[in-house]
This record gives sequence, structure tokens and C-alpha cells, in this order.
Amino acid sequence: MAVGYYFAPPSMSTAQYDEVIKQLEAAGAGAPAGRLYHVCFKVDGNLRVFDVWDSQASFDQFGQTLMPILQGLGIDPGTPTISEIHNIIEG
Repeated sequence: MAVGYYFAPPSMSTAQYDEVIKQLEAAGAGAPAGRLYHVCFKVDGNLRVFDVWDSQASFDQFGQTLMPILQGLGIDPGTPTISEIHNIIEG
């Protein structure tokens, strides 16, 4: 079952986001196993992130790499909204 994660961090700049991506790539987690989609976008000037994962277990494994990076950069990801994905249509 695919799972969606919507993050609305209270504060994250584009420079911070870009640094997270850079550090994930350096850690070998730029394209982690199990992540189906990743989107970063702005809502009212604030960055938001939406990921789709193949399972909670895959996301949890990725979190072991992601969370120390976020903490090191002083980014509070907030509490994600987690939803079971009903359908994915590509294209």
C-alpha cells in the first residue's frame, strides 16, 4: 500500500531545502529505495513537501538518514499528514 506524507514545516528556506537535498545525495539517499515521488512546492510563500512511498517501512528507513540532516540544519519538519494513497495516475 502506497503512503503519502505531506510536510508543512513552520520555516524552511529554499537554501535550506537545497542543502538537505545536497546532503541526502552525499549520504547516498538522494533517490532512496521505496520513494515513488517527491515534490517540493510553495504555498503562500512557504515551502511544502509531498512524498509518496511504497510503505511506512521504507519511509521509516529513510527517516534514519533524513532526521539527523534536518536537525543539523535546524529545520523542524513539523508533524506530517499521513494518508493511504488510493490511486496514482501518471501523465
